[in-house]
Amino acid sequence: MNERLRREGTNARTNARTDARTVVARVRDRIAALIRDDGLKPGDRLPTEAQLTGRFAISRPAVREALKLLEQDGIIFVEHGRGRFVSPVAAVTVDRPITVFESVTDMARKSGYATVTRVLSVSECPAGPAIAQRLGLAPGAPALRLEKLRLLSGLPILYSVETLPRHLLPADLSGVDWGGSLLKILDGFGQRPSMSAAAVSAVALPADVAALHGLSDFGPALLIVETCCNPAGLPVIHAADYHRGSHFSFSFVRR
Repeated sequence: MNERLRREGTNARTNARTDARTVVARVRDRIAALIRDDGLKPGDRLPTEAQLTGRFAISRPAVREALKLLEQDGIIFVEHGRGRFVSPVAAVTVDRPITVFESVTDMARKSGYATVTRVLSVSECPAGPAIAQRLGLAPGAPALRLEKLRLLSGLPILYSVETLPRHLLPADLSGVDWGGSLLKILDGFGQRPSMSAAAVSAVALPADVAALHGLSDFGPALLIVETCCNPAGLPVIHAADYHRGSHFSFSFVRR
């Protein structure tokens, strides 16, 4: 047993040097693998934080944050005073489900990437017919267009264009940090979206975008086009997010 734990600790340190994802994301995946490899069933108790810390040779705060992610994904549940247990959902849980509604920032974080956001452009423009229809606007109505690039250690891994109805936002936007999560920004204006209708396809970046921003080596992309709505069902964002195919994959459950 001690030899097994020693090998696991060595492998964890080796993988940490070659894996660009965050420590917490790596630990989350290792705990999920532990559930599978140790044959834990729904209702079985997980090892304690102290046991996991020793098993993976990792800090206790990282283990605790990883467990929180698994709880958010429904893979485990907590009974206060008793411990953490495997959820029935774990039997059909998939990694990085495409059906989860979350910001691009949170999605990248859950995928294990600590990205840097580069805001390429922020502009007011008339809404074209297609986007106007998606956002419930008259064609040519004022809209705000955001263009962003997410980078991982300098490598572009996600290009996005997000369009919002201009009337949802205050007149003065000079103090807004557009590099943050757009969902949180809208939340500050009382317009946070809570759901979306989306479609995914495999594409290449538009040629003009690749040429303008030096993204000719971006490679195949997974494009998610979605219209996000607030709790009242009113559309507040139309987004087109190009995920670098070498770094992102999505899964889903069929039933």
